[in-house]
Amino acid sequence: MNRKLILGGAAAGLVLAAGVGLAVFAGSGGSTAGGYGGTRSTATPSGTGTAPATVTTANTGLGQILVDGRARTLYLFEADPPDKSSCDGACASVWPPLTATGAPHAGGGALAGQLGTLHRGDGGTQVTYHGHPLYLYAGDTQPRATNGQGLNQFGAEWYVLAPSGNKIENG
Repeated sequence: MNRKLILGGAAAGLVLAAGVGLAVFAGSGGSTAGGYGGTRSTATPSGTGTAPATVTTANTGLGQILVDGRARTLYLFEADPPDKSSCDGACASVWPPLTATGAPHAGGGALAGQLGTLHRGDGGTQVTYHGHPLYLYAGDTQPRATNGQGLNQFGAEWYVLAPSGNKIENG
């Protein structure tokens, strides 16, 4: 006997939505934020969104700078007051916040005592370092790239950070 399963109405929509959601999830590397080639970042070393964020260091042409666990350069936004993010909406699309699901971890030359978190208006938890909310830059497509250094966007300038927590202005 030949039987066909026919889904209609809400059931078909649910199956279609689930399939599209799974495809989007799989295409993003399992995160809501894409790191390189994406628009937002969970900033976890594994990209699963379940591990805490890691802040470590890397040597670049600007000297030793802070990077996340995937060697993506971290930036501060000069418009941010201490421990508060001023970047959301379109700004966060270009400058995704480094977010965490638990307490962030320090690696390399990063100082654990400088790490913290803040609660964002969108409900997320953003990692801070020396009181500065940390961001990635969508224009950095390779590990340790510093294409966002010194850019004036969304009302202020963006800078990479030294392990001391201070901005690096050269470059």
